Amino acid sequence: MARFAIKKQHVPIIASTALLILIFAAGSLRYTGFFSLQVLLNLLIDNAFLLIVAVGMTFVILSGGIDLSVGSVIALTTMLSAALIEQAGWPPAVVIPLVLALGTSMGAGMGAIIHYYRIQPFIVTLAGMFLARGLCFVISINAITIKDPFYVTMAQTRVPIPGGNFISISVIIALAVLAAAIWLAHFTRFGRCVYAIGGNEYSALLMGLPVGRTKVLIYAFSGFCSALAGVVFTFYMLSGYGLHALGLELDTIAAVVIGGTLLTGGVGYVFGTFLGVMLQGIIQTIISFEGTLSSWWTKIVIGVLLLLFILLQRLLSSRGEVREA
Repeated sequence: MARFAIKKQHVPIIASTALLILIFAAGSLRYTGFFSLQVLLNLLIDNAFLLIVAVGMTFVILSGGIDLSVGSVIALTTMLSAALIEQAGWPPAVVIPLVLALGTSMGAGMGAIIHYYRIQPFIVTLAGMFLARGLCFVISINAITIKDPFYVTMAQTRVPIPGGNFISISVIIALAVLAAAIWLAHFTRFGRCVYAIGGNEYSALLMGLPVGRTKVLIYAFSGFCSALAGVVFTFYMLSGYGLHALGLELDTIAAVVIGGTLLTGGVGYVFGTFLGVMLQGIIQTIISFEGTLSSWWTKIVIGVLLLLFILLQRLLSSRGEVREA
């Protein structure tokens, strides 16, 4: 009889799946009304923007990089959208493509600097983070409420699904991005290049892969996802504010790592990121149902999970290493 072997790169994603099921089961046993499809759908409704930005971050981390600018790009997107729509009177049909192009351009610019000037992604994207956040407050130091009918409709529309449940337009956008990213990562030449660069950039160069172009496209895609997440976040909040998505880059990295993507690059799955986002969402929901715990407990639990998954990744990777005496 053939033995069933689990590849070690699959262990983190299996652990994420098991943990998600375990937490949902525990919540269902403890809280009345927790065991329902709508509770799971609410996780997607409340975290659609996080899923979108985490998808972009997955490609960055798979390539061995990091992007600290994502939260600030989301805030800049909300601020620019609110200012152009409410103060300048621009239509959403112009504003939304504009902010998406801006986010993509910022990402591509950072990717080009990282590759062609050989500067660490941490430094370049940190500068991008300060630049985007600073531009928010150049536009306005106050929050700008969005009253445009299109944004209000997008925020309030409920898409019915069988069983009397519903999702939002933002969930449809997030799931479409997830499906496209899975195809891009696992069924295209670009995806294979991303994994190759994350595995060993020098080897990728020797194989003749377009490393420079791919790295620029990776950060451009991350910038696009951040801007799209900003559009979805604007639907969710109906406002632009310079302090929106403060610290979201850390939640995004945590979701990617908890989903099984190796921080050093080359190993991971986009679907694992979906599980990481759902885990964060269900932890928030558990704390909300408990009612007596501070919302900061979400950060504490996610921090513990992040540490545990990093240790798990290190343990799995160390098995293949040759230790010197």
